[in-house]
Amino acid sequence: MKSDTQLKQDVLDELAFDSALDASRIRVEVANGVVTLAGSAPSLAQTHAAERVAGRASGVRSVLARTRVEVPATDPPGDEAIADMARAVLHWTAGVPQRAVEVEAVKGHLFLRGAVEWEWQRELAIRSLLRLRGVTGITSRVAAHRRMAPRKISERIGRALLHYAEDEATRIHVEISDGVVTLKGTVASEAERAVARGAAWAQPGVSAVIDELVLA
Repeated sequence: MKSDTQLKQDVLDELAFDSALDASRIRVEVANGVVTLAGSAPSLAQTHAAERVAGRASGVRSVLARTRVEVPATDPPGDEAIADMARAVLHWTAGVPQRAVEVEAVKGHLFLRGAVEWEWQRELAIRSLLRLRGVTGITSRVAAHRRMAPRKISERIGRALLHYAEDEATRIHVEISDGVVTLKGTVASEAERAVARGAAWAQPGVSAVIDELVLA
């Protein structure tokens, strides 16, 4: 098992090697395999990218993202322009029901309100807005009338694991609570760990994945 010091260096290397990511102002701390990202990034999309990149380092159990968005001062868009862009993106995003989500922008922070049928539609609305210029954060108060039951999500993850890595699926235990999936058990390689993580993240209704898998 890697030490926190080695894991921190591995995460820093992952952040530095990703050419699409500006991690120059992101700080990394590690405790018991849990990575905390702090500091700032130039866009909301970059903060999410940093979380994803940090999570792929071997040995990372989970990632806590506490980075803030600092929009470059050069001609920043106003709140009404940001809200208009967000409305247009939602309008043209397949899967988000028309006129189901209302948008308000306050100092670059988007507030979403409304109601959709499924949780995955709510999440899709959020993801579609992450890359908008000038957005500093997103708070969703969109209600989902129908949610996939935790048991159903667990079954879907199990089937996905069987499809990609049949032997490993029998050694991985899936727990889910409030959209947070915890993976426990053993895997034979980092590639199999990546498959398990990917299968968990791919399921509708999953908002976070905690990796407690052990290399056997």
